[in-house]
Order: sequence, then structure tokens, then C-alpha cells
Amino acid sequence: MPDGVPTWEEVAREHGRFLYNVAYRLAGNDADAADLAQDALLRVRRGLDTYQPTGSLEGWLARIVTNLFLDDVRRRRRKPVVALGDHEHVLPGGAAADEVAAARSLSDEIQAALGKLGDEFRTAVVLCDVVGLSYEEIADAQGIPVGTVRSRIHRGRSQLRELLS
Repeated sequence: MPDGVPTWEEVAREHGRFLYNVAYRLAGNDADAADLAQDALLRVRRGLDTYQPTGSLEGWLARIVTNLFLDDVRRRRRKPVVALGDHEHVLPGGAAADEVAAARSLSDEIQAALGKLGDEFRTAVVLCDVVGLSYEEIADAQGIPVGTVRSRIHRGRSQLRELLS
């Protein structure tokens, strides 16, 4: 592995909570967030050998979760699924109830409003205002121009203000 690249175990242990938090903000519920975080860790395992640390590791991880979320949204639009019920989920590395509580630090009202935003706006707002990525990192994560990121964040924030007022 290239110098400075963490092992998969280090990523799972040190960034599992981050992955879950991003996934929770995007998906809006525990079950989907746990699935997204686990899928992201599987992708990390496959991609870590070719990972080139040019940007931040968290930016790369956020891009993986975001892409998985958007792929899942597209798949669900094409082929709706029926929910089977709630089950407890535990992430690799022992993430459980305390991670869920930490991920819920935004009020239920704000999370509900985020859920009402379009996928593109929600993703941009979450990556900027919740995760703390720069506009450039978001643009890189989504493969879109920085101007589009700015526009989506502006429109997403405006919609959130409307929904919360």
C-alpha cells in the first residue's frame, strides 16, 4: 500500500462513525444508513489498494457514501422495494446505539426537512453543512462543477429555510 494510506481496519475503526453519520443524514433512517455505511466499507476494502491520497480521506469516504446513496435512489426509482420491518443493526467496529445517538444530533425537525429536499440538494447541503466538506471536495465527490455545488447548496438552504419557517 502507498505511504500514508491507512489499512481497512483503521478506516473501519476510525471513520466508521463518520461514514454512518453521512449515510444517516442522506438516508434519514437508521436501517438505510447502516446498510450504506456497511456497503461503503466494502467499497473501501476493494478500493484501498488503488487509493491515492491526493485529497482528504474523509472527502474520499464521503464520495463513496454519496455515490452509493445516489445509486440506491436511482435503483429504487426503477424498482421499488417493500420494507420487511425494523431490525437492530451494528456496524463493523462495534458501532451501535452511541453512534445512532451521535448521528441524531440534528433535531428531528431538521432531519425531516432534509428528507423533503431533492436528492441533489440534500446531498450538497449535508456534505457542506453537516460533514463540513469544501465546495471543491463536494464537486469532486459528485463529479460536478463547483458552480453547480454552490447553486445546489444555495437552493437547498433556501428550501430548508422555507420548510422550517
